[in-house]
Amino acid sequence: MKLISRYSKFIPYLYFIAVIAYWFTDVNRSSGVTAYPILLFSIPFIWQLIRPSKNLNFTLGITFVCISSYLILAYLSDLLNIVNLSFSIKQLMVYGGLFVAANFVMSLWMIRNSMKRAF
Repeated sequence: MKLISRYSKFIPYLYFIAVIAYWFTDVNRSSGVTAYPILLFSIPFIWQLIRPSKNLNFTLGITFVCISSYLILAYLSDLLNIVNLSFSIKQLMVYGGLFVAANFVMSLWMIRNSMKRAF
């Protein structure tokens, strides 16, 4: 249990690094070289794993809570405007909703880490 609580503070950063890596590979398949700037988004998260900073952690958390809140509003407005849904669209909406919820939870977890724990 000690091992889990010791490394649990790194889960949000690993999540966002995994999302950025997936985004990069998906865009790289279709766009090629233009996908490489996407990798720049992972630098702050990797920096938090190597050399944690409370201020950077709080800034990342607040930034991604704002972005995730916007994503939640966009997801809900899209959900309310669609009348006839096919099965494939429903499946895409479920995956999109899980992604939006996971982003919001991980962002809140980063804020909690910056307030609760001293790195």
